[in-house]
Amino acid sequence: MTMLYDTWRRVAQARASAFALCDVATGRSWTFAELRTAAEREDRASGALAHPQGSSASFIFQTLAAWRDGKVLCPLEPGQAFASAPLPPAHCVHLKTTSASTGVARVIAFTAEQLAADAENIMTTMGLRPDWPNLGVISMAHSYGFSNLVLPLLLHGVPLIVAASPLPEALRRAAERWPALTLAGVPALWWAWHEARAIPANVRLAISAGAPLPLAVEQAVFATRALKIHNFYGSSECGGIAYDGTDEPRQDTTCVGRPLHNVALSLNDEGCLRVHSRAVGETYWPETSPVLERGCFQTCDLAELKNGLVFLRGRAGDQIHVAGRKVSPDLIENALKRHPAIRECVVFGVPSGQAERGDIIVACIATTETRDEVLRQFLLAELPAWQVPREWWRLQALAANERGKISRAEWRGRFLEQYRPGIEAAESRRDRRTLV
Repeated sequence: MTMLYDTWRRVAQARASAFALCDVATGRSWTFAELRTAAEREDRASGALAHPQGSSASFIFQTLAAWRDGKVLCPLEPGQAFASAPLPPAHCVHLKTTSASTGVARVIAFTAEQLAADAENIMTTMGLRPDWPNLGVISMAHSYGFSNLVLPLLLHGVPLIVAASPLPEALRRAAERWPALTLAGVPALWWAWHEARAIPANVRLAISAGAPLPLAVEQAVFATRALKIHNFYGSSECGGIAYDGTDEPRQDTTCVGRPLHNVALSLNDEGCLRVHSRAVGETYWPETSPVLERGCFQTCDLAELKNGLVFLRGRAGDQIHVAGRKVSPDLIENALKRHPAIRECVVFGVPSGQAERGDIIVACIATTETRDEVLRQFLLAELPAWQVPREWWRLQALAANERGKISRAEWRGRFLEQYRPGIEAAESRRDRRTLV
């Protein structure tokens, strides 16, 4: 902990009179010297763990107080409870909780050196600058927000403006005073800001992470604003992995850019991405796992490494099994998203009840009025017939979580709760017609 706090004190001393932090909700601002003084006056809390929460300047003060007092930091989302667990190994200073997008939330322990390495990789790769303050609208408790907003402020002197809300009007107000900004968001926010014409004109660097950035969003913002949104791919277990640093929109939605500075990538025998970096977390805690150890994180992301670029091909655990063949739901989702009527979609497999048939492909779609048959015919021109969804679930919207992710496991569970009896009855009718 001393290493992080000592680095912060050196940054605060070197940039003492420079602007450091603004809390838009209260209108209060601090220079680095004022921030250091205020943080040193923070009361000492009880317990060995500190749990900063919320989206205000208080999160920064609680973080600095924890570093000062040698506590293990475990940021939490508002209302999130931390399950009781033993303290991590003595050399670990930080705990992250995963997003549970695969259905199971886990806790990862980090050393100070690993946190600092992730911040260094991000700073070097993205070119974050002290004269382009970060406009903070994403969760600081999540790995993305902590590494892109909190650590650049405290370890590299990149100022932070904490917005009161990510809603379009609040974003406009938060951006008014500043000549140039860096704005990190998630795809759902970028789409909402674009539709509301709320992306501030003074944004110089635009970043999107937390979920794949749809090409439609990236291209639309570039066409109307000449602003390139840079897709950022990472994981709670290892921080930043790849970044699209190009100046123009991508043409392939599966491309997530090049590996970050000081990050090396390889593939295992199944084609899943393996991340090697000084920023890789120390261990899962308290349950350890061989997929995270010794500076290496073995992901479940199927990938292709080509010409220095990273292309994601789905998740190994999400593959759908249809009559002895496998297909990634990402492949079907990417094809669906090319139809102009599809706003959002998520695809998964559910058991058919017959071993020889395997799974039934289900597509949950948020769409304008377009018949299922129209979508089927569209996909038949893009995919083999066996990869076209058999069941369609139409919704007004597919809600993402606070981290901007649509959980395939969650939507699959909801679908099974509501429609499993109907699926089984439909399969039984199909079987009777086949026998006749």
